[in-house]
Amino acid sequence: MNVPLLDLKPQYNQIRAEVEPVLREICESQIFILGPKVTECEAAVAAYCGAAHGVGMSSGSDALLVALMAEGIGPGDEVITTPYTFFATVGAIVRVGARPVFVDIDAETYNLDATKLAAAITPRTKAIIPVHLYGQMADMDAIMAVARAKGLIVIEDACQAIGAEWNGKRAGSIGDYGCFSFFPSKNLGAFGDGGMLTLQDDAKAHQARILRNHGSEPKYYHHFVGGNFRLDALQAAVVTIKLKYLDSWTAGRQANAARYADLFAESGLVAAGRIQLPVARTNRHIFNQYVIRAQRRDELIAHLRTSGIGTEIYYPVPLHLQECFRDLGYQVGDFPESERAAKETLALPIYPDLTGEMAQAVVAAIAAFYGQ
Repeated sequence: MNVPLLDLKPQYNQIRAEVEPVLREICESQIFILGPKVTECEAAVAAYCGAAHGVGMSSGSDALLVALMAEGIGPGDEVITTPYTFFATVGAIVRVGARPVFVDIDAETYNLDATKLAAAITPRTKAIIPVHLYGQMADMDAIMAVARAKGLIVIEDACQAIGAEWNGKRAGSIGDYGCFSFFPSKNLGAFGDGGMLTLQDDAKAHQARILRNHGSEPKYYHHFVGGNFRLDALQAAVVTIKLKYLDSWTAGRQANAARYADLFAESGLVAAGRIQLPVARTNRHIFNQYVIRAQRRDELIAHLRTSGIGTEIYYPVPLHLQECFRDLGYQVGDFPESERAAKETLALPIYPDLTGEMAQAVVAAIAAFYGQ
């Protein structure tokens, strides 16, 4: 059986009747940049996340960038984050001229290990960017305690975690900023690039709105340099419609994760130590990805692809070992858990429309590889 890593066509068929008239409405209005559809989306996403403000952005990457710009973080400053994340997290830090300082991950959740956080702080540290990886939030109680004690800004990289919770609080509502991506493959995806910045502070939200529009207020009057980081109306309209379905889609992902756990337990693969399943430490893991550890990972991936099973490695090279960050001076062995995760993990299909038969095919293919 062919099982793709992600198939968005069933989702589109579910919302087609709602989306297409709204897209035609926008085309008729010719209001494509900001406008009422963006304002509606901002309010809906902010409410869903438990934030006072939502500021639409051109991408999750730009949401991270604007948060750093709003705080005046730049050359001479340090920002602490994880080396085991998508490039954009660290790319934003470097783009404002600051220095990324890495802290290794927890072996079970793949999120920043908060117990190692305090040791990484120096007089130059200005902010912490915890990443809520794969749909599970980092330990925000511990992170916020350290940040508040040291007077540091916290920017939640929640690009993979909309709707995830930590002790009843939603991703993007705890730190000073929450950054979200609406890349099409996300749990809440647009029809192209898009993102959102969530905030509780009125003044910070106002500044973020100015920064996303070239630092202009009023039009053509620039008190500081911003950029073109605007969310367009077409993407905002798609996100607003999809948001109504998000909880049901999340429930589908969670059900598929539970089904995998049962099927893998029955297969004997976990007991034999062939694979390790995801560990949920939060009360709401949204499973943006379903990531396992596996013996002989690369051989397994080759087998799965031959068997028609979609898979992906998130992420094959930790950021401290990327060529473009060589000047930071990190070496192999500096962050062993991140390096081990890069060598052992792979993602399996988890999208809401994955059927029970498809999940069985995934597990059967893995069991066949190990001869279980």
